[in-house]
Parts: sequence; C-alpha cells; structure tokens
Amino acid sequence: MTNLTREETEALIAEVLEIYPEKAKKDRAKHLTVNDQSVEQSKKCITSNRKSLPGVMTVRGCAYAGSKGVVWGPIKDMIHISHGPVGCGQYSRAGRRNYYVGTTGINTFGTMNFTSDFQEKDIVFGGDKKLSKIMTEIESLFPLAKGISVQSECPIGLIGDDIEAVSKKASKELNKPVVPVRCEGFRGVSQSLGHHIANDAIRDWVLDKRDGDNSFVTTPYDVSIIGDYNIGGDAWSSRTLLEEMGLRVVSQWSGDGTLAEMELTPKVKLNLLHCYRSMNYISRHMEEKYGIPWVEYNFFGPTKIAESLRKIAGYFDDTIKAGAERVIERYKAQYDAVIAKYRPRLEGKRVMLYVGGLRPRHVIGAYEDLGMEVVGTGYEFAHNDDYDRTIKDMGNATLIYDDVTGYEFEEFVKKIKPDLIGSGIKEKYIFQKMGIPFRQMHSWDYSGPYHGYDGFAIFARDMDMTLNNPCWGKMKAPWIKDEAAPAVAAAA
Repeated sequence: MTNLTREETEALIAEVLEIYPEKAKKDRAKHLTVNDQSVEQSKKCITSNRKSLPGVMTVRGCAYAGSKGVVWGPIKDMIHISHGPVGCGQYSRAGRRNYYVGTTGINTFGTMNFTSDFQEKDIVFGGDKKLSKIMTEIESLFPLAKGISVQSECPIGLIGDDIEAVSKKASKELNKPVVPVRCEGFRGVSQSLGHHIANDAIRDWVLDKRDGDNSFVTTPYDVSIIGDYNIGGDAWSSRTLLEEMGLRVVSQWSGDGTLAEMELTPKVKLNLLHCYRSMNYISRHMEEKYGIPWVEYNFFGPTKIAESLRKIAGYFDDTIKAGAERVIERYKAQYDAVIAKYRPRLEGKRVMLYVGGLRPRHVIGAYEDLGMEVVGTGYEFAHNDDYDRTIKDMGNATLIYDDVTGYEFEEFVKKIKPDLIGSGIKEKYIFQKMGIPFRQMHSWDYSGPYHGYDGFAIFARDMDMTLNNPCWGKMKAPWIKDEAAPAVAAAA
C-alpha cells in the first residue's frame, strides 16, 4: 500500500487500540504516535521508559540482561559470575555474537557460563559463602583472568546477600578487581536500568584505578570506542576507519574489550559513543570528572559514515580532518559499487523496525542509501532522549511505537504492509510464517559486520538476499484455514 497520511496513521492507531479495555487503551495510546519533525521534544507526543502493562506482550529484557548481557558480559578477560539460579547465566551466555580475539578458557571467557547455581538451600541460608568459594575456585582454575564481576540475579536482592562485602574481601585475597553489580532483574522497568547500574559499577570500581598514574604514554589523537559490542565484528570494522584517518584507538568496550582498556579510557582525548542508550551515563561521568568530551557517531551506511567521520575529525586538527576526507574518498568506489548493484533491486521497498539500543534510528540512513524507506520504527526500552533523536531521522506522518505489544505490531504490519521487517528473535518466526521478509536486527541474523564500509556491503547483500528470496510468495501462515479443504472432504 502507499504511504499513509497523518490522518490515516492516526486512524490506524485508534483502530488498533480499539480492542483494549478503556484503561489499557488510554495507557497504550501514550506510547504510539505519528512522527512530526517540527516537534523539538518527544515527550510532547510519546511516553517511554514506563512499566509494561500486565497482560500484554512485551519483548523487553530485565536489568540483569542489561548489565550482564550487554555491558559487562563482552569484557573478555574478566570472568562474570551470574550469581543466582543457573537459568539466567545460561540464557545470557554467548547469545549476542560478541566476537573477540583470544583463547577461550585461558585468557578470554566471554562465551563461558559461570554461575553460583542457586538451589533452595541457598535461598534459605544465603549464598555469601558459596560466592566466596566460587571465587577461590576461579582463581585456581583460571589464573589468567584479570578480574571478576558478580552479576546479581533476582533472588540475591530478595534475600539480601552482601555481595559488596564478599567482593571486597575476595579482591584483597586474590589481588584482582572483583566488582559487585547490583543488577537484579526486578530493578527498573527494562534492561535499560541494568545499563545504568553497570555504568555506575564501572565508574565506582574500575575507572579511577589509574588516576595519577602517568606511565601510559598518550598522544593528541587518542580516542575510545564506547558502546560497540562487536556484534559479528562491528567494532573491528569501525576501528579500521578510525585508525586509517589517523586516530589511535586506546580502548574499545565492551565488545572485544579488556579490563586494562577500560582503566585506560580516562587517558583519551575523545570518547566515541556508538550505543547512546547503554553507555551515555559513563560518557557523561568522564566528561564531568576528567573533562573528556564525547560524541555520538553512526557507522551504518556511507552517508552516515561520512557525516560521523567529519564530525569526529572536527574535534582534532587539520591532519585528522584531511585523514577523514582521505578515508571517505578511498572507499567511495567500493560503496558506489555496492549501491549500484543493490539499489535497483531494493529501490522503493518499505521497512518497519522494532529493535533495542540505537538501531531503530541508526540504520535508517543505511536503508535510505539503498533507496529504501523506513515507514515505522520503535524501541523496546528507549527513553525520551532516544525519541528526540529519532524524530529528525524519520519522515513526517510515519508511525512510531514504544514498547509495542505483540498484538499491536502484528496489526500495524497487516495494515501498513511493509516489504521487510527488522526486529528481534521473539518476533522473527511470527512474521516469517506470515510470509513477510524478516531480518533479525539484534545480532544480524548470524551475519555481519554491518558497521563501516565493509559492513555496508554485507548489510546490502543481506537485505537483498532476504527481501528478494522467492520463498515468501510460496508461504502461507499455518493459522490460515484452507478454504478448499471442506469441498475435498465432501467429495470423498
């Protein structure tokens, strides 16, 4: 169908909300809106970062997921203990494809599951002694681990285990950092608070460890990549461009990150922030304490890459500015060839997004570089400052949804009829069974990287491969009844 007008989009929202009881309808209406680029603050048109309604489907995660699964988990040379029952640790183990260099079980531990495996007796009598014993065993079995974090699960907050005291004692005994992270899943309304808690733990237990230490030799071009989790190798692809323009990447975290790199971050001249939602807190802290400026960047698609390279270069001298232009020019033939190949196959195709973190807005430019249009977007756990940034990237009268329910998303898709959906694993199989092309945009559907010029070529290939696959026209949702079946039965 053609693009909806503002009135038609408003009518669609009203129609979808009609099924709810009055109280639920009133609440959910605050989370659905029609984009208006003239609005300066999104809080005037959409509500976010609120508790999900009981009884409706949400795809959010918890605070533990935000801390262990996102911020701390990819730090490769530390061991991250999931303190509580085994399920949380196992579910969060190796699910996000945070690529890293190292030998697993020797000097890197990102894909391993370390858990205190709480049983009923631990709930009754507490797990402090068990946690202390685990840390001693870890030191014996994995002596090359540079430190330990304790990621607390829900029961820990409920029974009152003193993980801070245990961590301080263990740190002295092991002579290594042991970081307690109070990220019990029930805290906050989504994984977003887990990001904040994890950032605060880094602030309180890691970042100040090299204050006053001048042994690290700095340069005028030192930067840090923050909030890139190296999904499918994203951070490596981004780092290549930064180094080619003349910058020195001192640290990158969390993806393929190390404890030492985190400690060195306060020595850099500029923090480059990719995922604003998960790492803006620590970036602001370093700006306040160390005077380090930070800047958001977007390395999805050649248009946004060029904008970001020039914006980053603006913080440095003419050498880096010339380096940015050199990098853009160097890759021009490469990305022009990608666009020439795939744009004719993707031109005019319409996309609906529903993802977490930065992707609901960052990938818009990459789709537009291929001639595609994003006709609906939304976040799982955004705050209003995320929507402030999104409003300007979306066309007028397009649909924006916050913490969209399973029912709402399906109904929007049925009415808008996008050519492609980019969302998460929980939505993937529903829409695939409906015969709608789908890309898993949390971990790139086992592909990637998507960042940088090299990543753009893979992104374009994957979108074409998915959208133009002939299988979609041959699929029929299993819940659609075969109208011919009764007639066949009668004839028999």
